[in-house]
Amino acid sequence: MASNTQKDGSAPKENMLWGGRFTGGLDPLMVSYNESIHFDRALYAQDIAGSIAFARANIKTGILTEEEFAKIEKGLLAVKAEWEADKFVIVPGQDEDIHTANERRLGEIIGKDVAGKLHTGRSRNDQVATDMRLWLRDRLTDMNGYLATLLKTIASRAEAEIEHVMPGYTHLQRAQPVRWSHLLMSHATAFSQDYERLSQVHARVNRSPLGFGALAGNPFGIDREAMATELGFESVLPNSMAGIADRDFIIETLQWGSLLMLHMSRLAEDLIIYSTAEFAFVRLADAYSTGSSLMPQKKNPDSLELLRGKAGRTFGHMAGLMMSVKGTPSTYNKDLQESWEAMLDTVRTVGDSIQIATGVLSTLTIFPAKMQAALSPDMLATDLAEYLVRKGVPFRDTHHISGQVVALAEKQGRPMDQLSVKELQEVDARFGDDIKSIFDYQRSVEQRTATGGCSKSAVMKQIEVLKKLLE
Repeated sequence: MASNTQKDGSAPKENMLWGGRFTGGLDPLMVSYNESIHFDRALYAQDIAGSIAFARANIKTGILTEEEFAKIEKGLLAVKAEWEADKFVIVPGQDEDIHTANERRLGEIIGKDVAGKLHTGRSRNDQVATDMRLWLRDRLTDMNGYLATLLKTIASRAEAEIEHVMPGYTHLQRAQPVRWSHLLMSHATAFSQDYERLSQVHARVNRSPLGFGALAGNPFGIDREAMATELGFESVLPNSMAGIADRDFIIETLQWGSLLMLHMSRLAEDLIIYSTAEFAFVRLADAYSTGSSLMPQKKNPDSLELLRGKAGRTFGHMAGLMMSVKGTPSTYNKDLQESWEAMLDTVRTVGDSIQIATGVLSTLTIFPAKMQAALSPDMLATDLAEYLVRKGVPFRDTHHISGQVVALAEKQGRPMDQLSVKELQEVDARFGDDIKSIFDYQRSVEQRTATGGCSKSAVMKQIEVLKKLLE
């Protein structure tokens, strides 16, 4: 973009905010390498809002008159209108970032004499930190809404489909019967914790660094609290050196997004497995599937595979930024520019992913008969042991006895529920005529009434807790 600028070795352009110190030219590749305008332009509105708040506060410091502020505000709103209409013209080699671009254009609109006063006591260091926090705060608010919709979708589905029983798995081996709704709520539990964490992250993002200058603070007694209030921040950061260098709020957002995407990946993996012909418990809607260019019969769960794959993308951004920041000395260093792309891409990826997952879950078809058919009597071996526990037999003994029944059924080549009472009593005389009632999958899940279990009442309690959280 800037490869043909300054080939004559001239000094940096005079309207670069830092150009006065330098007499030698920049390598054209260095110009492009240094620029961030191609991605931080996304924050034009936040940069303008911060500039207006800063200018307004400088009326009280005496830096600006009311008339000068009015010109600056009007000019900045005109710049914003150009961005919104996609008419803003970026000047390669001069507009290295959004701050430089906006100030350059402001000077063209209202004149440099007044526009030049805007930057008094301000640095791009506190500008960029302010812009990022403003932008990220609003995106996290959007994310909160997306996540709430996902959780409501899961809760609604779990309540409507509470009757259905399916195999529960450990080690991907059939273990015990559970309700399909209980599985859904297991994922909702993880996402609800992400939902709670998000509000905590949002609170730490929503703190103002505006007025810190380059690193030492503002020398004109600017009212930082007034600027923070105008911009909707909850509080101001307390230390200028820490606030300028702080990218913890971005790293924490990336950590939050990585954890959410980890949970998203696990949900996707479950649904991918259950959508295979070998399981056939669920089927994705056409809107979230693709076909094969070679095999006409294929219906691929690409939406879920992308959710699973993009988890790795978010992990990479998080780890990469942490490695970039970990060795930086105090206050601002150019390494921190690496936080831009990681933040922008992660927020977009996570936001899109939550919405895709909501679409998948709201349109998913389930096949309860297939779930029922996948249940087998050996999955009730624990129920068999619990039957004897209720007769006063120690669990360690009942576990061994139940294992003997499983072994007998395997030896006989028959399911456990087809063993006669007499055969069961030969294993242990304490089995009574009522033992056959054990081999009932609905009965099994309804035994799990304790909080967090998979009985109807326990699942409904989970759903109500989730609904209360979302209120």
